Amino acid sequence: MTNTNMVLALLLAGGVGSRLNILVQTRAKPAVRFGGLYRIIDFTLSNVMNSGLTNVGVMTQYKPLSLMRHIGSGEAWDFTGRTRGVKILPPSTGAKDSDWYKGTADAVRQNIDFIKAHPSQEVVILSGDHIYNMDFDAMIHFHRHKNADVTIAMMVVPKEQIHQFGAGITDRDGRIIEWEEKPKKPRTNLASMGIYVFNTKYLLKILSENKKEVDFGMNILPKAIARDNVFAYPFYGYWRDVGTIQAYWEANMDIIREDSGISPQEWGIRPNPAADGLPADRCPANFSPNCEVRGSMISAGCSIEGTVINSVLSPGVKVAENAVVKDSILSDDCIIREGATIDLAILDKRVTVEPGAVVGIGDDKDTPNSQYPKHLYTGISLIGKGAVIPGKTTLGRNCIVHPWKKAADFPGQHIKTGETV
Repeated sequence: MTNTNMVLALLLAGGVGSRLNILVQTRAKPAVRFGGLYRIIDFTLSNVMNSGLTNVGVMTQYKPLSLMRHIGSGEAWDFTGRTRGVKILPPSTGAKDSDWYKGTADAVRQNIDFIKAHPSQEVVILSGDHIYNMDFDAMIHFHRHKNADVTIAMMVVPKEQIHQFGAGITDRDGRIIEWEEKPKKPRTNLASMGIYVFNTKYLLKILSENKKEVDFGMNILPKAIARDNVFAYPFYGYWRDVGTIQAYWEANMDIIREDSGISPQEWGIRPNPAADGLPADRCPANFSPNCEVRGSMISAGCSIEGTVINSVLSPGVKVAENAVVKDSILSDDCIIREGATIDLAILDKRVTVEPGAVVGIGDDKDTPNSQYPKHLYTGISLIGKGAVIPGKTTLGRNCIVHPWKKAADFPGQHIKTGETV
């Protein structure tokens, strides 16, 4: 096992994540619920813990309160003690937009004092919004063995997806010799996972050379590849960037598919239920004798009297008699009342669907949302935090209901496919 005492971990957790639409209207993307029990950032924090890294800085920016409350002292991931800890790192200057983190490299540059205050041989830079299981200890060992200045975790993806990532071309030894950031006409299918190991001295040097360079993928890495030792660390496991509604839904559905490769419990992913502020642990889920549950994940505190099929339910969800939930993701304490139907939808926390209402009606899944056609285009509807869907109201496909909307906010009982309330 590699000595990780001299390794500092930095988590980038400050992006807006706007493609997740109303799910990030009240929180940062890494704080979004995932897989029933977890938040997205739990995967990276648990990977750090399981890899033996003990000092972590989390760079936050956009709506950080929920994320900060969730991370707390880091006790849930064993980051408390004399030689270990987790530190929240907001932008270090003023309140103007120009003072905010301008990109991944700028975020790290603004925290050079934190890096210097924690003597290290390497700095591992991670994203706080990916779903995966990875041994950073093995990557650090690879980095040292190659005598690399920078090591980038990379994996093969379908070529039609490569335009979303940084792409690298390597020689026989694994050294990256060419780099394309989000190429429109890719020459490779080897994609960056946004996970980097830098020699600390090298990182400080390259960040200080040109302070106008704000992004690793666009600015820092191409320069490093052209003149220094940059290697690709091959990764073959499950990994997903859940930065879009479609990817987020698919990754949640992967949890309930046996052959998907994702297994949070086997990976040792830890949630932090104490951050929810409840006075005690939730009771085990309750299933009535007449309920039907198939191919689903049901969390503690749920009460199921109706039908749940191919869905992921977070703690405290209630599905009443004759109600149906199918192909959906329901966050904490949603209430689905008698006779209501949820079909292909994502419900944020504390949504109430009144009796007889239907979310997701009709076969037209191809008409996108009129306001956000690039966010909702496969039939998935989004219901915001604390919203109430009035009784007997029907919503078509690719619909959006903003947080806290009530009956008086609805223009009528029938919301057509692609409309927004």
